[in-house]
Amino acid sequence: MTSQEQGRVPRPGWLMVLLGTVTGVGPFSMDMYLPALPRIAAEFHAGPSGAQLTLTACLVGLATGQLLTGPLSDRWGRRRPMLAGLGLYSVASLLCAVASSSGALTAARLGQGVAGGAAIVIARAVVRDLYSGSAAAAYFSRLMLIFGVAPVLAPSVGGLVLRMANWRGVFVVLTAIGAAVFAAAWAGLPETLPAARRQAGGLTQILRGARSLLWDAGYVGYVLTLGMAGAGLFAYISGSSFVLQQVYGASPQRYGVLFGLNALGFVLVGQLNGRLVRRMAPRRVLAVALVILLGAAAALLLAAGRHSSLLAAAVPLFVFMSSLGMVLPNTTALALDLHPEQAGTASALLGAAQMVCGAVVAPLVGLAGARSATPMGVAMAAAASGGVLAFLLVARRGTAVPADREATADA
Repeated sequence: MTSQEQGRVPRPGWLMVLLGTVTGVGPFSMDMYLPALPRIAAEFHAGPSGAQLTLTACLVGLATGQLLTGPLSDRWGRRRPMLAGLGLYSVASLLCAVASSSGALTAARLGQGVAGGAAIVIARAVVRDLYSGSAAAAYFSRLMLIFGVAPVLAPSVGGLVLRMANWRGVFVVLTAIGAAVFAAAWAGLPETLPAARRQAGGLTQILRGARSLLWDAGYVGYVLTLGMAGAGLFAYISGSSFVLQQVYGASPQRYGVLFGLNALGFVLVGQLNGRLVRRMAPRRVLAVALVILLGAAAALLLAAGRHSSLLAAAVPLFVFMSSLGMVLPNTTALALDLHPEQAGTASALLGAAQMVCGAVVAPLVGLAGARSATPMGVAMAAAASGGVLAFLLVARRGTAVPADREATADA
């Protein structure tokens, strides 16, 4: 279905910026307060695992928000649910800023995640409404350019805020960001799912559609692959602040530089992926990227076991994060291509798996406190291994999507 058939043609450049910003809301929510985790732990008298529980709450919320909103967007359209999610995100961010205890902050972070997840899942569904196949993989890769700015800027912005205010100021800034994105979406987000293509019926129909997705071995394989990649990503996000600063002795400034370099590698490889999928099958590119991911995780685990230098840990971390620039867009595009008629529900299950796996892993990397990098290395190696196995044992059994399928809408 072309955008012309929907009655309103979105401006491609504006829509890409808007969707990239929306998908960056989640990463910005997590990464911006990473430099403040030690301060939060100290104020609420919690250890690393206690502080990381606030990250877990956000991840659980992101998963829940996607599961609730994705299927509903197949029935109600994309615009209204996204606006509701962005509005609630600002409210939840403000509640984080005024939290008086670790429990209150964790609860507010859960709500922040639910609201952010609602917007993120719909952004993916909007892309699938307009594109398919290699074109969708290329579009998701271009979104990585905007999406990847969040991890580059967020820790630096968070560190700047911490110079002028305490950690609560971080959430005040997130409140303002949420309000600004809401205003942009209100002004410029078109409805990409016309009434004729929406799913009829109530909860029973939604559950029946979700069950049909879970019976598709190919789709489930990609869900598991993305979930494992998400587990590795969030093991890095939740553990890197403690590992790089307290185990390897990096200063907050050097940590910010390393975090930014890893995000830059993620962005650049994502752009390379956008070109590669025009010439190679996305499944083939994904297979190569998963092998690189596994090799980088193994190297990191080896460096952690030998108590090596900061450089010995930083290099495999860079390779690991860069390879995700190929894993994430290709897995997402291939999974959504299998069920275009249920893009919202398919996007919800895909995103929820990524967040749930991340939520499980995030607190585990802090089990050894700030004394060892091994738990983070083990978590990332296990996640990479699981992603490779899911792709080999399940995704390959599913129905293949033609690699050269063209866009279903003009760029």
